Amino acid sequence: MAREGRRAVPGQGALPLGGDGPRIEVRRSGRRRKTVSAFWEGSTAVVAIPATFTRAQEAHWVERMVERLQQDTARRRGAHSDEALAERAAGLSRRYFGGRTEPASIRWVTNQRRRWGSCTPSQRTIRLSHELQGMPEWVVDYVIVHELAHLLVSGHGPQFWKLVEAYPRLAEAKAFLAGVAFAGSQRGDAGDAEGSGWDLIDDEEDA
Repeated sequence: MAREGRRAVPGQGALPLGGDGPRIEVRRSGRRRKTVSAFWEGSTAVVAIPATFTRAQEAHWVERMVERLQQDTARRRGAHSDEALAERAAGLSRRYFGGRTEPASIRWVTNQRRRWGSCTPSQRTIRLSHELQGMPEWVVDYVIVHELAHLLVSGHGPQFWKLVEAYPRLAEAKAFLAGVAFAGSQRGDAGDAEGSGWDLIDDEEDA
């Protein structure tokens, strides 16, 4: 069985297309025929190529794959920016509330350890827990819609839920978050000393 070779790109730690890139490691595999892949191992960009590639082919694919890897990373970071979140909330407001619920601000926060989202209607501000990042988009959209509805109706009465029920995956999203909350309570994550876990969305701060 052929062993996979591992080596750093010449000038270890230097990116061939510039000096400010990540450290790159090229892995040659006898099992690969045509496919090339790239992924992160910590801060190192690993590019896996067929063992039969020439140095010219290697240089071409390393440059191409590292560039793609960096673009994908930048795109993922951008998707979790407050600016992207504001655009997302504006779109959901237009879709489900006719644009009546666009907040003054909506942002990710890291200090909400017991709530998925919170809303201050008097200031028209919304905060979402960073724990939502990485969850399915339709779950995050539900939390946003839930908080947007509080800009029209305080509390969680029938009028409030009539608004939120416009979201088609309401039941599915609530069940998903309930499962995450239950799993967290079993581990004692993000809860109090008794490990009570997450409140689902107990959210208004000035209602």
